[in-house]
Amino acid sequence: MKLKQVSKILMAVLLLLVPLLFRNFNYGILICGFIGIYIIAISGLDLVFGYCGQISMGHAAFFAIGAYGSALLHKYLHLPILFTMVIAAVIATLIGALLAYPASKLVFHFLSLATVAFGEIVYQLVAQSPGGITGNFTGFYTDSINLMGFKINTNTRFYYFGLVSVCIFLLMKHRLVKSKEGRAFLAIRENSHAADGMGIDVKRYKIIAFATSAFYTAFAGSMYAHYVRFISPETFSNRQSVMFLTMLLFGGTASLSGPIMGAAAVLLLNEGLRFAERYQMLIYGFMLLVVILLMPGGIYGIIKKQIDKRRVVS
Repeated sequence: MKLKQVSKILMAVLLLLVPLLFRNFNYGILICGFIGIYIIAISGLDLVFGYCGQISMGHAAFFAIGAYGSALLHKYLHLPILFTMVIAAVIATLIGALLAYPASKLVFHFLSLATVAFGEIVYQLVAQSPGGITGNFTGFYTDSINLMGFKINTNTRFYYFGLVSVCIFLLMKHRLVKSKEGRAFLAIRENSHAADGMGIDVKRYKIIAFATSAFYTAFAGSMYAHYVRFISPETFSNRQSVMFLTMLLFGGTASLSGPIMGAAAVLLLNEGLRFAERYQMLIYGFMLLVVILLMPGGIYGIIKKQIDKRRVVS
């Protein structure tokens, strides 16, 4: 058996045993649950930013649509939560496609400003909703995920649900980036004009990338809502979008491993710096500068370089 296969098996066993390793440290399992949520959200952002080269600074909006969409559908229509999570993600996908259609002609800072504006619109809607259906700034409580009578109402149960969800979404991402669509994304990232000249429908693939990304991030948002069981607008401000981008750049773009590393590293760092909550945006800004200047490939890029060097030497 090859070393790579052995390492994958060991990693799978380790992930399955995490709740046992943290059996006397429930907060550790809680953090692992959040890491799973953010891995899915960042993997979605990576499809737009890393693979398609489109700058998005408003993904907190899709996170909010998933969270509020699922919670409100369950609250007012009494639909099963897993069903409302999928519906909310599909709604976000449609909104993402509608947003991407006019925005597909925008590039660089113009696209970034458009996504920032979209994020602010969604934030204001959930903070000052018609008839106060979202609870506005007060927020509201929701229920935990229920799978055919089995409630995912503990940190350990949610960890395993999140682990299965992460595996499914990463598998979907892997299949997408290895497909014709994935190759088109990369061509657009490298040179959209050249891609257009080669017969690639640039607008269509940009819309596909943005809509798929919205589905990922919205599903992660719905997971967040039913994990915390309380949502309020503060969670979905522009700060959340900055954190998403920080996680992606810190871990590394255009890869399966980058979002995993970035989500885990930044979230753990964030927990360690809770005493400096007022300076979180300053810290994120500093981290972005460090990544851009000193490690443009992120953690994944550094590890990949070291592995490539060893291969050349051997």
